Amino acid sequence: MRMSPPALPRRVAAEFIGTGALVAVIVGSGIRADSLSQDIGVRLLANATASALGLGLLIALIGPLSGAHFNPVVTLTEWWSRRPRLERGGREALAYIGAQLAGAVAGALLAEAMFGRAPGTWATESRAAPHLLLGEAVATAGLVLVVQGLRHIGRPALAPVAVAGYIAAAIWFTSSGSFANPAATVGRAFSDSFTGIAPASVPAFAAAQLLGMLLGMVLAGVLYGTDRGAGEPNPAEPRRTG
Repeated sequence: MRMSPPALPRRVAAEFIGTGALVAVIVGSGIRADSLSQDIGVRLLANATASALGLGLLIALIGPLSGAHFNPVVTLTEWWSRRPRLERGGREALAYIGAQLAGAVAGALLAEAMFGRAPGTWATESRAAPHLLLGEAVATAGLVLVVQGLRHIGRPALAPVAVAGYIAAAIWFTSSGSFANPAATVGRAFSDSFTGIAPASVPAFAAAQLLGMLLGMVLAGVLYGTDRGAGEPNPAEPRRTG
């Protein structure tokens, strides 16, 4: 028997807390890496490792509550795919996205405060070059394909490892560093650090992420079909008839 999901306010709170914690890990590890080494490779390795570990743990802990989206791109694709927790429609998706955006900003400000920096300082790192936007579209498409692929093959329990592993890899193999998350992109604009992004670059980055989201959905459709159901039948569950 499938248990009823938690009430919407609790799920929204879970998305706020989870997204805030994730951005605090990303920004905080970037600040720490800045203080430990001037070698860009060392800093990237430290940030990628901490970000992937934090993401995997948060998905495992918060997934049973809200689905652990922490990302408007994931929320939109899951809403479109009619995930059970979002089956009531756009109202819940909008609530999730609002919580993610607020949580991301709060997480960045928390990380700044933890390291004795003045919270609210705008980032100055420009990330508007076309090749970076291409990298961000690719990174986001890959994330969507991983999330949708796990759903279609009936392996959502692998999400903590699979999603975290993909992000760790994409931080290295994409030119953009794989933000792949509009909420985290907004939050990172509030930190003038290794992981920051200048506010002027945020709209183009978000547009690249949305383009990547669409590409990821197309790729998932090509590979797995366009059925919005829960994927392959689970042998442990009876088939529906009629």
